Amino acid sequence: MTAIAISPDPALLAALDSRRSVPARQLAEPGPDPTALRRMLASAVRVPDHGKRVPFRFLAIAGAARYALGEAVAARGLALRPEAGEAAVDKDRARFSHAPLVIVAIAVLDPDDGAIPEQERLLTAGCTCFALLQAAQGLGFGASWLTGWPAYDPEVMALLGLGANERIAGFIHIGTPKLVPPERDRPDPDALLRDWTPPA
Repeated sequence: MTAIAISPDPALLAALDSRRSVPARQLAEPGPDPTALRRMLASAVRVPDHGKRVPFRFLAIAGAARYALGEAVAARGLALRPEAGEAAVDKDRARFSHAPLVIVAIAVLDPDDGAIPEQERLLTAGCTCFALLQAAQGLGFGASWLTGWPAYDPEVMALLGLGANERIAGFIHIGTPKLVPPERDRPDPDALLRDWTPPA
């Protein structure tokens, strides 16, 4: 079989190398309109997917729904930790109110016949989070991938309509950056790479 050459794409590497997370508190209006969001999601779903299971779905939280979710999360947090101070409750209340749009990336982990491990499907859902960050920046928006305790709380998951076999892969906060996010130190690939040699 003859190999097919793939042309190098420096712009693609530049996009990967320039990605920055923008803190949710530094994201403001305007957020993406429906057309822009649709375009972002079209890129976000181009992820490795063993068996073409599509083990993910998305929820959009915008407008007043952000505040309603924040109130519910604050109440749940206080129920879990009655000793929590006012600052902690206020933090929970404001969790989803900074960015104009929050996309909940949901991992769909329905029972399987064993051919495709759950972990692979969870990783696929996680890939959509990263791809969505890239797509948002590609359209001129800032974004941040967050979780926090609400992502793992059964009552919050139920409030968001998750099924028994679904998990929150991430809350992707999207908006217009109020600042240029600074670069930070990145890991040295050479320090992380080793050659494997078979044992003698």
